[in-house]
Amino acid sequence: MAKVREKLICGADVRQCARQQWVTRGRRCRFFQFTVRLFAWVLVGSSCLNAQSNPTEYEVKAAYLYNFGRFVEWPAKVTAASEYFSICVLGEDPFGATFDATIAGESINGKKVVVARITKPQDAASCRILFISSSEESRLKEILATLDKTSVLTVSDISQFTRRGGMIRFVTEANRVRFEVNLAIAQHAGLTLSSQLLKVAISVKRSSQAGD
Repeated sequence: MAKVREKLICGADVRQCARQQWVTRGRRCRFFQFTVRLFAWVLVGSSCLNAQSNPTEYEVKAAYLYNFGRFVEWPAKVTAASEYFSICVLGEDPFGATFDATIAGESINGKKVVVARITKPQDAASCRILFISSSEESRLKEILATLDKTSVLTVSDISQFTRRGGMIRFVTEANRVRFEVNLAIAQHAGLTLSSQLLKVAISVKRSSQAGD
């Protein structure tokens, strides 16, 4: 089964992608082929990703951010509050214009995805996913305290992020971008993380206490 799945994913080209109506433009189609390969690679251990693409670190992280939106459930009051699915970046933006070109305009669960850059944590209340840039490490405690009563999925590559109160931290293992999860913090915010997502995390912290 895994071989069949890998063949289907690795064999997809722009024409196939268009026929399946994944995207309407070639560039965005290639990105979504990449996101599908990325999660297939993580879920089933396929070598397809490394064999057929050479993504940058932050292209991989952008793909993860999009896919997190597909594997996390937010409280009903959050999903009903806005017609958009907002993925936000707080602080210096490491992604660049590619983020907008490939993610913005797509949909998750019927909500149009929009990408926003913000400078204050108070502006994150309407975000579904918030990537906290490493430029914000010195004020991380303040940022997370501001978000404590919200249902925002917090993601970062800041050192010790999940031990300091964040939900998902990107880490690099053997030149691969992976992630760890603080499940207790996510649940405290009313978020439900798919078992598939937790299965491929390199670690899942089930206690919200710092240092656990």
